[in-house]
Amino acid sequence: MKNLKYFLPAAAWIILILVLCTLPGKDIPSSSFLEKIHFDKFVHFGLFGGIVFFLSLSVYWQRKKVSPGLFVLFVLISAGYGLAIEFVQKYYTVDRSFDLYDALADAIGAIAGVWVFRIVIHLYEKYQQKK
Repeated sequence: MKNLKYFLPAAAWIILILVLCTLPGKDIPSSSFLEKIHFDKFVHFGLFGGIVFFLSLSVYWQRKKVSPGLFVLFVLISAGYGLAIEFVQKYYTVDRSFDLYDALADAIGAIAGVWVFRIVIHLYEKYQQKK
């Protein structure tokens, strides 16, 4: 039970995504410039990469390493959650719709989350060695 505390940031992040992705469409700020550059895809990329990052960090805090199999599992969880959110938006939210490109941005962000985690941990461990 005490190990669950390590997963609190990941759980909070996952809940935040659910809240943000189920807001009514009218509550989401819009800008023609941001729409032209598909800024929402960058947001999806970052949000779902964050899931992988925080899940990996949870394991790292406990074991000081994350196995390749867990990275794959975390990417699948994050990408699957992104796809599920798209269906929630289609069927259960107001003024929101299913967007396959959002799901693709979620999956690519999840993969990038592994790389970001590895870079951050490498820099952290390098810093710790110099102390």
